[in-house]
Amino acid sequence: MPLFGSLYIGASGLQTSQNALNTTAHNMTNVDTKGYTRQQILLNTRTYQTLSVNASAVAYQQYGLGVYYSQTRQVRDMFLDKTYRKESGRSAFYETNTKVIEEMEDLFGEFQGVQFSDSLENLWKTIQDLDRDPCDLTSQNLLVSRCNEFLTRAALVYQGLSDMQDNLNEQVKESVDAINKYGEELVALNKQIMTAEAGKVEHANDLRDRRNYILDELGKMGKISYEEDIYGAVTVKFEGVDFLKTDSINEMSVYADPDTGFYTPYWPQLADYNETKWGEKIPVLESASVYDTTQEIRSSLNTDIGSLRALLYARGDKRATYQDVARENAEIYNRDISQSLIMNVQAEFDQLVNKVVTAINGIMKEAAESEPDTDYMKARDEDGNILRDSLGNPIALQMFEMISDDPAKGFTIGNMIVNEDLKREPGMLSFRLKDGSEDKATTAKLKAAFSEETHTLNPNVETKVSLIGYYANLVDQISITGEANKEIADLQAEVVNETFSAREMIVGVSDSEEMEFMIKFQNAFNASSRYVNVINEMIEHILNTLGR
Repeated sequence: MPLFGSLYIGASGLQTSQNALNTTAHNMTNVDTKGYTRQQILLNTRTYQTLSVNASAVAYQQYGLGVYYSQTRQVRDMFLDKTYRKESGRSAFYETNTKVIEEMEDLFGEFQGVQFSDSLENLWKTIQDLDRDPCDLTSQNLLVSRCNEFLTRAALVYQGLSDMQDNLNEQVKESVDAINKYGEELVALNKQIMTAEAGKVEHANDLRDRRNYILDELGKMGKISYEEDIYGAVTVKFEGVDFLKTDSINEMSVYADPDTGFYTPYWPQLADYNETKWGEKIPVLESASVYDTTQEIRSSLNTDIGSLRALLYARGDKRATYQDVARENAEIYNRDISQSLIMNVQAEFDQLVNKVVTAINGIMKEAAESEPDTDYMKARDEDGNILRDSLGNPIALQMFEMISDDPAKGFTIGNMIVNEDLKREPGMLSFRLKDGSEDKATTAKLKAAFSEETHTLNPNVETKVSLIGYYANLVDQISITGEANKEIADLQAEVVNETFSAREMIVGVSDSEEMEFMIKFQNAFNASSRYVNVINEMIEHILNTLGR
């Protein structure tokens, strides 16, 4: 081979070794960069030149033309990627549930919940005192006061649960916005990657790293599937619906319920629309909703994947009341209420308050009807006259009254107050019969209403409890649900960590390994440099010798 041609061989070694050193330095620089994939260098030999072919020889007479830098590639395992994104989505689902339950435990355990527990206990003690001396004016005054305290603190607890729903509702909107933003960035990355790799020379590895990171984040928010086409562009399905195309996205939208303000994510491209008389178009969500929250949460069905789904399930779709947890509505409860963490607790808590209120009102009504010829337990107008219904029958005095005129709303926490007349004049209770004796039968019924074990938390629970034990059971249920979700979340976190570690063994950067590569490529560079120097000296020697 000509000596001058040998210089090109040495130059190729210098160039490829320098490129390899640059790639290794790039790996070490990004050792802590989130989402970065280790880049590997592939070196190939250039085409050999054949001088002669001799069949009897051991090998052809050839000489090489050097080395070239063929490719810088990323090494990823597509199966580990898909497993990680699926399991991280499942982990995010249970982590979200755990956070919601922890907030509820704080609400019931440290803040308004403690005050409510005290108010229920105070009401029970007052009824016990009243049973011992029904005509004691102090006890009668205290009963009205304790009922008002009970209702006020119940409203605070329920408002706390409603505030949690509103907070989750805002998170739903933020999550949808984040998903759409990720989609827009993926479209931009697709275009950049296709442009960079169009000549089949460069590989847009750093752009692919960012795209893989976004896919990781989308996997935490919902169930995704994806594939890469021959041009390097990725298409994505979110919850089974086309979300990302090569150069465009089908944005997810949210519909705000006019009554609750709750956001429902839906696909505009799949929605039918109803037009109002004002020209406003309202989407028909049944055919376009991203999620069907009546589906059972089960890992085998993959209905426990994604933080967005968890937010929707935990929040529910309305403010639940005792009417949603009635035993005769068991089918509706199991379908619409039971799987929502907050709605389930709202309904059960409202049921407790409703049972206390209706029990007291019912017993007072019985007392009024048992003494038809007296003023005992009869409601009066401002002038002190007994109020009567349309049939002329006296209206029983009630401790609690509904705010709304619509009886269908019932005695829910937000729809009742303590009777203003009783608050002004608690002595109207009297608990004294027409013969002047104490009405111990009525106070005994009040006591029995609180102590008899005849109530259940929901249609799926068979264990009966008293009104006093009901609240403790409700708090225990929240705690048990929290422990179950936390246990699943911890187990799922271990699965995610193991999958992440397995993936990092392939895509992660190792300082020690990269240092070995750096030493290797540096030695290769030095060897090429020495080779060039030797050839240079040979050429110089020949020229000097011939020149003489």
